[in-house]
Amino acid sequence: MRIVVFGAAGSTGRELVEQALAAGHEVVAAVRRPEKVQPRAGLTVVQADIADRDAVRAAVNGSAAVFSVVGGKPSRQPVSLYSTAAANIIDAMHEYGVKRLLVVSSVILEPGWRPSNAFFFNNVLDPLVNRIVVRTTHDDMRRMEELVRASGLDWTIARPSGLFSNQATTQYEIAEDQADGLFTAREDLAAAMLAQLSEDTYVRRAMAVITTAVKPNMAKLIWREAIMSK
Repeated sequence: MRIVVFGAAGSTGRELVEQALAAGHEVVAAVRRPEKVQPRAGLTVVQADIADRDAVRAAVNGSAAVFSVVGGKPSRQPVSLYSTAAANIIDAMHEYGVKRLLVVSSVILEPGWRPSNAFFFNNVLDPLVNRIVVRTTHDDMRRMEELVRASGLDWTIARPSGLFSNQATTQYEIAEDQADGLFTAREDLAAAMLAQLSEDTYVRRAMAVITTAVKPNMAKLIWREAIMSK
């Protein structure tokens, strides 16, 4: 299957591309900076800023499915990255008759989500970081989800918890809308999304993905993901 991955140069995007190639898919990596992705057998790299409608259209043309794993640095300033990407991708998919869309959001968007046995997260990190410091990012993710839900496409919204890299997939868990877990390995998220190409369980539904077999150290995770990645 020919699939397009927007955000292929990011940490989750790179993992998604690798797993898709290993599964035998033909992959188009749509990235803002093509030099960050090395073309190879089965992989075509195209330059496509998600704000450039023509570039997005060109990347989508001829595909059977589209993945959006775009992401940016958390900011307290207004964010429009996610909703802009969704709007342009959806328009391009309608133009070329592509129906299958999978996008990455966050379980944070589920109002009642409170993972078990996570007192510090639920009472300190979540209220301070997610609800204040990076609120504008989650606000734009909500706009993205609204656009996707109203698109009329065969969409799946993937909602991970705190993302980390694990080097291998695990026996991850999935559930509709939200799942009781604090962490999601990028490897598990990519595997769960790719599996939906041959399943219809979460077509036009939100799919929470959590990793339970591995639990990273919270302090090290924050240091690596929020500080060292800058």
